[in-house]
Amino acid sequence: MAKIKPRVKVPKKADIGEIITIKTLISHPMESGQRKDKKTGETIPRNIVNSFTASFNGEPVFEAVVEPAVSANPYFEFQMRVPAAGEMAFKWIADDGEVYETSKKIKVG
Repeated sequence: MAKIKPRVKVPKKADIGEIITIKTLISHPMESGQRKDKKTGETIPRNIVNSFTASFNGEPVFEAVVEPAVSANPYFEFQMRVPAAGEMAFKWIADDGEVYETSKKIKVG
């Protein structure tokens, strides 16, 4: 499988109190465990991104529990009010134990 790389879009700069939109996408096959391998006929094991969290300066601002019905390459979009300059941290956890993380800084002023 190709290296899975999460992508996020966060404004680089915002005013204190401004409401910003944050967009995330992770390229992941989200295998539901329902399909069979065409060559062997065996069931392909479930492997989905089962949770996503976003935090700002260590405080959670968005969390999602993901179920198998979510399509491949899950996309999340949410808004938050910027309290100060800081760092957004993003974390996706998959069934196979893989953890994907990235972060972006937000400046104020």
